[in-house]
Amino acid sequence: MDAVPATGRIPRRVPRGALAVLVTFGLLLTACTATTHLRRTTAPAPAGAASPAAAPPAALRPYYEQVLRWKPCHDPSFQCARLRVPRDYAHPKAGDITLAAMRRKATGNGAARIGSLQINPGGPGSSAIEDLRDFADVYPPALRAAYDLVAVDPRGVGLSTPVDCDSGTSATAATRGAAASDAAVIDAWAAHHAEVAAGCAKHAGPLLPHVGTLDAARDMDVTRALLGDDRLYFLGFSYGTYLGATYAELFPTRVGRMVLDGAVDPAMDGHHAYLNQARGYQVAWESFAADCATRPDCPVGRSVQEAGRTLDTLVDALDRAPVRRGKDVLLDGEALLGAIVDVLRTADWSELRTALGGLRTGDTTALQRLAGGDEEAEPGNESMTAVNCLSTALEPRSSPARTLAALPEFERVSPQFGAFYNEDLSTCAHWPAPPTQVPHRITAAGAPPILVLGTTRDPATPYDQAQALARQLSSGRLLTWDGDGHTAYQRGSACVDTAVDDYLLHGRPPADGTACD
Repeated sequence: MDAVPATGRIPRRVPRGALAVLVTFGLLLTACTATTHLRRTTAPAPAGAASPAAAPPAALRPYYEQVLRWKPCHDPSFQCARLRVPRDYAHPKAGDITLAAMRRKATGNGAARIGSLQINPGGPGSSAIEDLRDFADVYPPALRAAYDLVAVDPRGVGLSTPVDCDSGTSATAATRGAAASDAAVIDAWAAHHAEVAAGCAKHAGPLLPHVGTLDAARDMDVTRALLGDDRLYFLGFSYGTYLGATYAELFPTRVGRMVLDGAVDPAMDGHHAYLNQARGYQVAWESFAADCATRPDCPVGRSVQEAGRTLDTLVDALDRAPVRRGKDVLLDGEALLGAIVDVLRTADWSELRTALGGLRTGDTTALQRLAGGDEEAEPGNESMTAVNCLSTALEPRSSPARTLAALPEFERVSPQFGAFYNEDLSTCAHWPAPPTQVPHRITAAGAPPILVLGTTRDPATPYDQAQALARQLSSGRLLTWDGDGHTAYQRGSACVDTAVDDYLLHGRPPADGTACD
């Protein structure tokens, strides 16, 4: 039986794997500036929750006391607005950043309405506005009746003062090729990352120190206040779990109901996060291969071991003789692995069998479609790098020598994907802004129950990270889905969806350790 494909959204996280190209939303916010009075709403406090913290410092009051002017977006079923936040929270008078916000108003009113649910789809670098526009109708009617669904593009992303490095650099310059050594490939990637860093320093230098997760979490609190909510109601996927956990650490008494799905372990350093992810994709590939082997038309063989050898052969063949479609799509071994990573994240195994079957018969159409364009040239990737590089829990800062030294470990835990993930250890080695966050445990003492979701064969944020975050949080509750693919909510499990909805709608989290098949 195929793994259950996503029924709605597949948020993204992390390095490697194509990010969706940001659709231009110029018309979306044409009518939106900033200011209209909001009715303050207060949902019943979760049991045991502390009272919200005191008023913000005087220097931040202009931001907390601004009013929003919501106007119809280009799609009139949504409303759009803009808000101001300080570029540097330590020096609020040094200048502002403008954030773009969008909401779908709750269909309920009166006692049925709880407040606003801020949603972050992950990335980092993914547009929350684009995600809400595409997936608002996926959320159940009861949730849409109780909450205004709210998306704010985080600072540096999408429509919120985006990081623009004016980069035309292509990652295809750093492909393995027919006979390139491991050292040559790692050096080529390191040179590519250094070139990107130099471009960002030149074109976006003053913004780069101020687009990290700490500042984005502070922006969420400003947004919470402007929405009229005494507490934050939050649904975060993938990287959004790191953002949510950071908020809970900064403002534990302002947490209302918080769901963290596809969790990032904030205590894990960037090197081990990459290693963990390489292992996660190996597990996901072998899960696919085991299922495929039971099918008469399986294109990769009759066993997990044979499937691994087949994939290695395909990668080597494409490295020796890449296939190009037009000027934008190059299908080499690197692109093949990237396309497989994307499909393993969605767990659409039928699609993967079709694409690999075509490749084995010489038809690359399906794989070229999956590979898409040049991912490194996509605008979201500059934002992703800029955010990631400010936290050594998300990205290491490895030299080529250290990257090469780590390669055997990566290939040991992930024979098919280890080298693919090892290459990016040097992404932030030359980044012009220093990190503002380091790996550490987040306890968020004083916060009400926080629901952490983990999927047992999640490749992008492996299950052990959800276990770790739930243990760290003083009020963490772990909900497990025995499934495939990235994240759990709205992925086909009625058990998961019911538990999450019951918590968000009624404040009743499931018992810690609850498992769904």
